Amino acid sequence: MPADATESSLLPRRSQAALGLVVAIALAAMAAWFVGQGGLSGGFVHHDAPPPAAGRFTVNVNAAGVAELAQLPGLGPATAQRIIDHRRDHGPFASLEDLLDVPDIGPATLEAMRPHLRPIRPREAAR
Repeated sequence: MPADATESSLLPRRSQAALGLVVAIALAAMAAWFVGQGGLSGGFVHHDAPPPAAGRFTVNVNAAGVAELAQLPGLGPATAQRIIDHRRDHGPFASLEDLLDVPDIGPATLEAMRPHLRPIRPREAAR
């Protein structure tokens, strides 16, 4: 048997060296990216506790529908419908504090919603 027959390889020696260099460069690039993203000190999002959303939405309580109102903190579709029913029966809200007249909305719920509520303009309430 020739000496070459005992030594079988899938790639020639020159290709093996080139492949090794490419793998080393890729590993160095991945390590640099990992360190750039915070490494082990953070930067990754835990799937059970994502960070709060950066965007903030606001709602006009005198014009919003059930789908918009139900997204407010502390509200669901049923309470959103109560807001719409109250608005329909008693007219537009003159102030945000008037939401306390809606069943199931108390001071704590109003305070949780307040950052997401647009101020009510006087002409809006006069409609």
